[in-house]
Amino acid sequence: MVATADSLVPDLPPSTSDTSADSADLARFGYEPVLHRKLGRYASFAAGFSFVSILTTIFQFFGLGYSFGGAAFFWTWPIVFAGQFLVALNFAELAARYPLSGSIYQWSRHLAGELVGWFAGWMMIIAQIVTAAAAAIALQVVLPSIWSGFQLVGTDSSLTSHDGAVNAVILGSALLVITTFINVAGIDWMARINSLGVTIEIIGVIAVIAVFFTHADRGPSVVMETDQAAPGPYWAAFLVSGLMAAYVMVGFDSAGELSEETKNPRHVAPRTILTALAVSALGGGLILLGALMAAPSLTDGSLGAGGLAYVIEAKLDTTPGKVVLACVAVAITVCTLAIQTAGSRLMFSMARDGRLPFSARLSAVHPRFGTPAWPSVVIGVLGIGLLVLNLGNAAIFATMASVCIVTLYLAYLLVTVPLLVRRIKGWPADDATTETGAPLFGLGRFGIPINALAVVWGIAMAINLAWPREEVYTPAGGSWWMLWGAPLFVLVTVLAGILVHRLVTPGRSAAALDTAVQPA
Repeated sequence: MVATADSLVPDLPPSTSDTSADSADLARFGYEPVLHRKLGRYASFAAGFSFVSILTTIFQFFGLGYSFGGAAFFWTWPIVFAGQFLVALNFAELAARYPLSGSIYQWSRHLAGELVGWFAGWMMIIAQIVTAAAAAIALQVVLPSIWSGFQLVGTDSSLTSHDGAVNAVILGSALLVITTFINVAGIDWMARINSLGVTIEIIGVIAVIAVFFTHADRGPSVVMETDQAAPGPYWAAFLVSGLMAAYVMVGFDSAGELSEETKNPRHVAPRTILTALAVSALGGGLILLGALMAAPSLTDGSLGAGGLAYVIEAKLDTTPGKVVLACVAVAITVCTLAIQTAGSRLMFSMARDGRLPFSARLSAVHPRFGTPAWPSVVIGVLGIGLLVLNLGNAAIFATMASVCIVTLYLAYLLVTVPLLVRRIKGWPADDATTETGAPLFGLGRFGIPINALAVVWGIAMAINLAWPREEVYTPAGGSWWMLWGAPLFVLVTVLAGILVHRLVTPGRSAAALDTAVQPA
């Protein structure tokens, strides 16, 4: 049985971490509690923090931001955080009311009906598959710098070279095999490894910040400098440099994706969604500021080309520098693991509703491990397939990162836009509380303005991300389809989604589908 309307949202359970109460809560939504509920507060936080993974993503994209906006690109970081925090506030409120796996799909579905919810889930699945592949190839940024033996092909380790691109595919594919095995082995193994990895990443973040601030060559006023920016109007360069922060601050909703494996998710998930984003923003902002203060030179091109690795290598001796890079490698590993975990739960959630091809297989849970094993395998195989298709393509890194993040922002909009419509109509009808009277997270009278700003922000960022700029998509030249890669990818994703949706709903009209989940 599957819950199909807001009217089926249950009375809230007592405020307790007891898994039997959580299971009863889930059953009132119409779902059997088949996943193992083992995640505590820190493991839930780690899921969101590792998806954002500032060590991974800032190492990847620092050069992009600096090469366009110069030192003043730093200000894109707090701006993007403010916009994404508006989105996170809305997600936190939904997580408290719909503690279900596959959060983006489930939230959109309960707010706007089956059809909108299905496309939100579909676009999020595609984004997570591509994001997992894009995160995995980031190993190429650090492993050959730690030990030359990791460069298995040729000698040039740069991602923009043919040898580097081929080697990145090999390392990324190996990582996806490892994360697939971990995901299949059980949520407890995933949680232990992910939590340990996040702890190491946090230590690495603190160490990097400490090194940068104790070896600074200039003061914090450096963030006001625009001399190093790309030619042309600074506002245009600033918008491009903002893509760096936009690529980083996503995935904080992962705590919601794991709600059915989290103890007391109505209270834990909203707080860990917000905490994961806030801690990531604070740590990332200090890394950016410290790197700009500590960089040996701002003008010789090394900072734009080498990014954080250039600053670390300049400020640390060989051994300490390699230790920091090892922390980055751990961060990349748990980032890929977290993305694949979130994607597998979303695929499982849609499949148990019969909304995907091969739903019976994809919704099956391993009797011993308590995991949806096939979704993990599918995401791993498709991620490796994407890497193999791009074998030898030196533009693989920037292209994959751009197109997957655009799709992810659109999936977010398919939640925030319906939520705004529902708020205008009076959602929520009252302040939700537990049976003991403890309030759940809510935005109260600020819900509509915060939601409206989140929608405006999401639309603006989707346009900025997808805009066909030569300097982003074809910096070394290329075909027209590469320039228009993001809009074309979204179009193909939507068209493929229409075909798949018709396959899983034969003989039913869109109107009939939309009435399957009518909001109360």
